[in-house]
Amino acid sequence: MPLTFARRLRPKNDFIFQRLFGETETKESLIALLNAILRLEGPNRIADATVIENKQLAKELIDDKTGRLDVRAETADRVQIDIEVQLADQRNMEKRTLFYLSKMFVESIKAGENYDNLKKTITINILDFNLLQLERYHSTFHFYEDHEDSFMLTDAMEIHFIEYPKFQKVEKNVHDPLHRWLLFLDEKLPEDQLEELIRMDPVIKKTEERLEWLSGDEETRRLYEAREHSRIERNSIISDAMEKGMEKGMEKGKIEIAINMLRKKMGIHQIAELTGLKVAELERIKKEAGM
Repeated sequence: MPLTFARRLRPKNDFIFQRLFGETETKESLIALLNAILRLEGPNRIADATVIENKQLAKELIDDKTGRLDVRAETADRVQIDIEVQLADQRNMEKRTLFYLSKMFVESIKAGENYDNLKKTITINILDFNLLQLERYHSTFHFYEDHEDSFMLTDAMEIHFIEYPKFQKVEKNVHDPLHRWLLFLDEKLPEDQLEELIRMDPVIKKTEERLEWLSGDEETRRLYEAREHSRIERNSIISDAMEKGMEKGMEKGKIEIAINMLRKKMGIHQIAELTGLKVAELERIKKEAGM
């Protein structure tokens, strides 16, 4: 019997998501989720993967407004995969995705190694907001030739966006593994539907049991609440900063936005990404403001 929803922690909270899918002991859940998202069936299914655990899940990272809690894994055939949950639109999702995808791809070999050793890299973004001007809830991107849309240059890099508001509008099919997992992750799912998923899918049952254990653990709940507070405060900072920026001249507004963010201890690279200011300019502003 699943938890009553008053006690069930939000699975899309990135800290809880990592505890459900980003640890070695939860590898079975991660593999099942990846197979569902990547639509892998039969002999093409991921049979095994190494979970790259985040060893820095300290309070400092939980409270960090710029902290990124993602789930990483590498399959037996050397494909590296990153999953990130984003609950609010920070107006930078496309570039943020390309940045981390490229960084992972480049870092998959050491200096001097052959380019053939570069690992295929897949990044998956589970979004609680609409991003793309497309109707479909699950969009996948590769490198295709502009005039020959059936010709793919390479499959070495792959991007997935899953947009929850669009998924909520489609007719649900519990016989579709991806539908089952996305329903499981929805904190608003009615209890009778959750019970149906548990009966149908033994891996979801196992994952829900872990969520039940996490929900009953006092330290986990404390860190969960801290992460939720950090997320809300960060969104408030960004929203407030953008409002102030619109009231003032663009350049002056950007500088004031940057100063407000620096005072809130946001990282310089994150501020540069949000405001469009150069890192060197932000370093100068920080020095002049005595921060």
